[in-house]
Amino acid sequence: MDPATLIGIVLALGGIFLSMILEGSSPAAILLPAPMMLVLCGTIGAAMAGGLLKDFTGSLKWLKLALMAKPTTADGLVDDLVKLADRARKEGLLALEDAAAEVADPFLRRGLELAIDGTDPEELRDILEAEVVAKRKEFQQGGKLFGDMGGYGPTLGVIGTVVSLVHVLANLSSPESLGKLIASAFVATLWGVMSANVIWLPMANKIKRLGEITVHQMELVIEGVLSIQAGVNPRLIQQKLRSFLPADDGKNAKNAKPDKAAA
Repeated sequence: MDPATLIGIVLALGGIFLSMILEGSSPAAILLPAPMMLVLCGTIGAAMAGGLLKDFTGSLKWLKLALMAKPTTADGLVDDLVKLADRARKEGLLALEDAAAEVADPFLRRGLELAIDGTDPEELRDILEAEVVAKRKEFQQGGKLFGDMGGYGPTLGVIGTVVSLVHVLANLSSPESLGKLIASAFVATLWGVMSANVIWLPMANKIKRLGEITVHQMELVIEGVLSIQAGVNPRLIQQKLRSFLPADDGKNAKNAKPDKAAA
């Protein structure tokens, strides 16, 4: 599990509430049910109205992914591909049939199965790249819902403030209560802006980032499987795939000892 999102949200909310305490206010002053319900329910409803029902029902999966995802490292994937390449070079491509059944990554397993079945390299690339495109669109759609909520939130907050100000104007005959009513009116705007920038938009960005990692690893698998199918030397495959890694991983890979399987 990558705790960055949870830690970030808690840190942001903690900073907001702590600043209120330091200013001499109480966090309870903004925990008002009416504006919170208007902003949160209104935001969710607006986002639901802008998409399909299946998009909204699938949002729990994306919420869980954003909060509890455990990103895999491409470094281990490279090592697996190099080991498979070494075995294919020594025993032939058909020898990978048993190994493919034990591969945990479903995309790598499908790629190996297609290669073992004798699929033409160009057709193999087209099939796997089509899956990459589909996966990229899937993550884009998952992040879009939370991005939309981040856009609707501040607007719903303004609507909530206007609704409250209408109530304020209806009570001008009671000047002693105006201060409290006006303060409460702006709580909706606060929740709209805060929920958008502390919860919804960070969620959308986290899903986008996870999608980038997933797609990058799928592209790495495509190059690895095609190289194995072509019978490329495992050492060359290792060097080629290492070049796909991000800068930090690339430094670690450069300083790492060569894999024995690639020798």
